[in-house]
Amino acid sequence: MSLASHYSETSLIECGCDEAGRGCLAGSLFAAAVIFPYDYVNPQINDSKKLNEKLREKLREEIIKDAIAYAVVEISAQTIDSINILQASIKGMNDAILQLAIKPELLLIDGNRFHTQTGIPYHCIVKGDGKYISIAAASILAKTFRDDYMKNLDQEYPQYNWKSNKGYPTEEHQNAIFQYGRTIHHRKSFQLKSQLKLIFP
Repeated sequence: MSLASHYSETSLIECGCDEAGRGCLAGSLFAAAVIFPYDYVNPQINDSKKLNEKLREKLREEIIKDAIAYAVVEISAQTIDSINILQASIKGMNDAILQLAIKPELLLIDGNRFHTQTGIPYHCIVKGDGKYISIAAASILAKTFRDDYMKNLDQEYPQYNWKSNKGYPTEEHQNAIFQYGRTIHHRKSFQLKSQLKLIFP
């Protein structure tokens, strides 16, 4: 079943926004914004978490090809530590919107918290990446761009196995932090919640 194309009954230029990497212990957060042509349909596009890696990669190319405009931005671990993860998510989505080649008229934001730096009207939609195609597309771009970034970091820091865990707090990743310490890519403001009870100073 295809996701909804529009939030509004009027033909506004709608932009879907989402982020990836919010719950990670390491690495940047990535945020994306996507504007599709009016009545765009692609039945395979869905919440990135519901898709396997191969399909996400395929859909990334289709989204980039078919979108009227899109943007993907990176928010560093240092910025996350400085302003907190919620504000980093909001900053990332605002930065992506500002980089679009076309100015949208309505923003569809995945989640329940946002404030705009653009003056563009917006709606926060809980689990919006499973309801609206533009938000789902943004989730796919943010996820795939971030995964590529973590795979590249893994070449420099193979002991953390970021190519597989992508910086999320798996037991393997937490054990590696316990054994090898943290890197410049780890978020110092994030605490480990495991049997190790290791807390960053």
